[in-house]
Amino acid sequence: MEALLEVLRELHPEVDFETCDTLLDEEILDSDDLMILLDAIVRDYDVQVPQEEVNAENFNSAETIYDLIERLQNED
Repeated sequence: MEALLEVLRELHPEVDFETCDTLLDEEILDSDDLMILLDAIVRDYDVQVPQEEVNAENFNSAETIYDLIERLQNED
């Protein structure tokens, strides 16, 4: 989780990613941020995120993103 938080903080140091749960709903993360984040997930967690999984349900908070990463790791 720490590697994920580090990437998110690099993208938006002004956001409290420990509590924020509206990253996509409030457009805090834009498409460029998502591309950087998806690349970091591949690099740091060795997981490919399918396009259909890139949605507000999975990407509205650091916690839901990490839950997605863990779920995808367990599917392999």
